[in-house]
Amino acid sequence: MKFAYRFSNLLGTVYRQGNLNFSKDGNSVISPVGNRVSIFDLKNNQSETLPVSTTKNIACVGISPDGNLAILVDEDGAAVLVSLVTRAVLHHFHFHKPVNSVSFSPDGRKFVITKENVALLYHAPGKKREFNAFQLDKSYYGPYDETTCIDWTTDSKCFAVGSKDMSTWVFGAERWANLIYYSLGGHKDVVVGCFFEKDSLDLYTVSRDGALCMWESDTEPEDLKKGLRYKERKQKERQNTRGLEDEEEEEVGEVGEDGERRGEVVKGSADAPKEEEGIKNVRYKQRSKQFFNKEGDFNKLTAAAFHKDTHILVTGFASGVFHLHELPEFNLIHSLSISDQRIATISMNCTGDWIGFGCSGLGQLLVWEWQSESYVFKQQGHFNNMAALAYSPDGQYIATGGDDGKVKVWNTNSGLCFVTFTEHTSSVTNVTFNSSGFVVVSASLDGTVRAFDLHRYRNFRTFTSPRPAQFSSLAVDGSGELVCAGAQDSFEIFLWSMQTGRLLEVLSGHEGPVSCLSFCPTRAVLASVSWDRTVRLWDMLDSWHAKEILRLPSDGLAVTYRPDGLELAVATLDGEISFWNAQTAAQMGSIAGRHDLQIGRKDTDKITAKQSSKGKSFNSLCYSADGESILAGGHSKFVCIYSIREQVLLKKFEISCNLSLDAMEEFLDRRKMTEFGSLSLVDEGAGDGDGVAVSLPGVKRGDMSSRHFKPEIRVSSLRFSPTGRSWAATSTEGLMIYSLDASLVFDPYDFDLDVTPVSVRRQLKKTAWSSAILLAFRLNESALIREVLEALPHDQIAVVCSTLPDVYVEKLLTFVGATLENSRHLQFYLTWAQSLLTIHGQKLKNRSGAILPTIQSLQKSIKRHHEDLSKLCDWNMYTLRYAVALSNQRGLKRAAADELSEEEEEGSEEEDDMMSEPLMIETDLLS
Repeated sequence: MKFAYRFSNLLGTVYRQGNLNFSKDGNSVISPVGNRVSIFDLKNNQSETLPVSTTKNIACVGISPDGNLAILVDEDGAAVLVSLVTRAVLHHFHFHKPVNSVSFSPDGRKFVITKENVALLYHAPGKKREFNAFQLDKSYYGPYDETTCIDWTTDSKCFAVGSKDMSTWVFGAERWANLIYYSLGGHKDVVVGCFFEKDSLDLYTVSRDGALCMWESDTEPEDLKKGLRYKERKQKERQNTRGLEDEEEEEVGEVGEDGERRGEVVKGSADAPKEEEGIKNVRYKQRSKQFFNKEGDFNKLTAAAFHKDTHILVTGFASGVFHLHELPEFNLIHSLSISDQRIATISMNCTGDWIGFGCSGLGQLLVWEWQSESYVFKQQGHFNNMAALAYSPDGQYIATGGDDGKVKVWNTNSGLCFVTFTEHTSSVTNVTFNSSGFVVVSASLDGTVRAFDLHRYRNFRTFTSPRPAQFSSLAVDGSGELVCAGAQDSFEIFLWSMQTGRLLEVLSGHEGPVSCLSFCPTRAVLASVSWDRTVRLWDMLDSWHAKEILRLPSDGLAVTYRPDGLELAVATLDGEISFWNAQTAAQMGSIAGRHDLQIGRKDTDKITAKQSSKGKSFNSLCYSADGESILAGGHSKFVCIYSIREQVLLKKFEISCNLSLDAMEEFLDRRKMTEFGSLSLVDEGAGDGDGVAVSLPGVKRGDMSSRHFKPEIRVSSLRFSPTGRSWAATSTEGLMIYSLDASLVFDPYDFDLDVTPVSVRRQLKKTAWSSAILLAFRLNESALIREVLEALPHDQIAVVCSTLPDVYVEKLLTFVGATLENSRHLQFYLTWAQSLLTIHGQKLKNRSGAILPTIQSLQKSIKRHHEDLSKLCDWNMYTLRYAVALSNQRGLKRAAADELSEEEEEGSEEEDDMMSEPLMIETDLLS
């Protein structure tokens, strides 16, 4: 159970190809990423990748109107029915040909898929209680070329299909007497989108040359009349024309070429269907025709979306420009360039406020709020392969460097990138954090090492060498003061000061490219491994001289220290991992891992995978947080975890099962084999020659000059999280996160027959708190442990902590650290953590190496809450100050008003007195 890591998230890739969809509430966007699907919650700023994958890259996605089901169809036509509630696969189906689009009806009872020149209407899963989840209802033929798009009427009575033959076909989803099919022309290029008006049969069609046709129907949806089945109608027409003798000829193909039952077949033709007696067929006429791009350079229209409630049409172009028009007046509302690449897909949410754009060229996913003209979401992965990754000391962030020269920092909680540094001009080869976690350092082939500040998001240090050098390795010491980088071409190691940026020393001695560097966590010693078959240990305190030289049997590729600094692991070109004592420089053991890599055979390889694996090896190593196991990955789709003490393989993780990538299968596909060899060796674009040339060594993305190429699967970097609860790998697919899911794991400790949930709750009723906690931890169910802890009175926490046995202190501390991350009872669990660390602090300190992952997990949870609450507290504090200042100002105004009123009253009294004085004088005189 210790290594029960499961795939939890995919970072670094936000969109590859296919269509975007919004969730039912409109707050989340569903994006295909390779052969997986990611859901980006725009309200809560979270991302999630479903634990579901298809055989090849996903070509199109259909979401049911209630948001509970999704149909994922890959490039070969293999479909997967997925529940978005339970995140589970419900059904597999194969359409036998590539599918162009899939769309559910608004009432959720049916869905249409288009492949080649046919549209297939299926009953939606769950609506009819059938054993087969995909039950075919009708097959619609009409277009002469491939179909491109689908749209339904609001009442689900009809649907329209656009085609590459520049025509649009309207089909009845039910047996209507006055609408079986209708063909619309009017375009001079491929139809990109077709859209019905709300509660109407009126239609808009958009073509690739930037033309918009508005079609008006003479019939309302409620005027559609029920009719005979299409086959019965055709038989009736034939009886009227040719007689009963030809009736048997009309058996329209019930079974297709691929053996799939076609159900009822509707075959459209250029001629309109004959009208039944007394029933007039639906007819369309073109109301108007509009054109985009009247000014400026012309570019092709590539994607379109229409919101029926607001009548907003969004169109995207190959130049990255999109337009917003209001229909049917065709008023231009907005026009903006959001990318310099082709917009591949557009989608609008249910309210029509947010517009989602996908650009497959750069892997961009954008969500634009057109009313406020601002980005709601803007993410982009690395354009080329990821080369390196690093966890921050608290495990909150992951920094990645790619072949596109960018350094990105990702939040592990949200799964989103929050800053991108673009200062490098060539591939980034390595990244790392300093000890504080607020500085990211990166090395690049452009001859610079750069330090980035995560407070101000700027490049505050740039380290260079006296002579230009390509840096392939990087390390920062524990104090964060020394920065080291190894060169590929000069075989030297350069040492800089982080504070001053000055070059301190150039370490020479290696006779080959320096492939990896690693600082000892406990001493000022730097380990460097090179292609010259040596590992050199450099003393940073003694004039930077090499104190030890370790001889290797083959070229060294990776080196790393154990967390306690007492052991060193080295990966070599012969596929072995050797372990060395860091103090005595003696070899402790080795692991032969070449056979565990299981290299796949590429399509163009002329040797078997077994022969090819003899030249493969691990190129990335990482110790677990407790130092008992090591994680290794390389030129393969597998990542291996080895036990260091027993020197055996504990578990293998398959990073990807995507057959759209190269070197995935051990044997070539027999369906591609001919008497002349593999079809993959035949270059479609080549003229003379005897096949495809073998790619050059070091080529990662295939032969760019060929017409078709597939990227090769590989793992370039691996890192364990400081908490030990997860690990990350940079691969061809993206940044894969694997984590422990404790809620799904039953792992009892010191189990007994008396340890049951009933006995635990019985102890709770007796207020035997310590006994209840011990029993709950022996059963080891998270929900039960949480129930026991939260039932305990707040003032009893310190007493219970002092009575706990030492064995359960670490377990309780681990549980508190994991629960604190997502719990609302912050003060309660912080009191638990404080009591445990205060009472058992000395004993825990003696075992600091073993409990380091637990302490770091607790630190990560506390830091995350501190960041969230500090912002909230600052906001509340400033709000209260503003309210107090406002109330004081109003109080002053009220006091001033009161003074004025008092002065007025006094003035009126004085006037009364002055008026009364003459009267008194007069009375005196009279008297």
